[in-house]
Amino acid sequence: MASIAVCPGSFDPVTYGHLDIISRGAAVFDKVIVAVLHNRNKQPMFSVEERVALLQEVTQHLDNVEIDSFNGLLIDYMKERKANTIIRGLRAVSDFEYEMQAASINKKLGPEIETFFMMTNNHYSYLSSSIVKEVAKYDADVSDIVPDVVAQALRKKFNN
Repeated sequence: MASIAVCPGSFDPVTYGHLDIISRGAAVFDKVIVAVLHNRNKQPMFSVEERVALLQEVTQHLDNVEIDSFNGLLIDYMKERKANTIIRGLRAVSDFEYEMQAASINKKLGPEIETFFMMTNNHYSYLSSSIVKEVAKYDADVSDIVPDVVAQALRKKFNN
């Protein structure tokens, strides 16, 4: 049976930290589905369609990566896609408590599904989409933390 993993997130916007986890996941699993979550609790800068398009562009070199989006519970999406593993990146110890709670409820809802935690490359451990947006808002150079296409999209959003 092929190993199908889902790397879920808001990706608002995608950063080099995200790409690090996606690329490394693609080296471990037969297929990685990067799933953009429609999160009602967040007010995203980029629409789901824009985030999907950016992710498609920056992962096009990864043959076994597919970009998709979903609503609702991750476990329901996992079952629908016949995926058996969730990939989650951990930047710091502070991420672990939340991720452990999420993994525990996911295990309760889908006992056949495993969560695979990957430590982010130390080079990106400080990086979050929120920080990227804050820096980009003031027209600072973000070229070393996001791909060029994302930097251009950020400049366009902020009219810089």
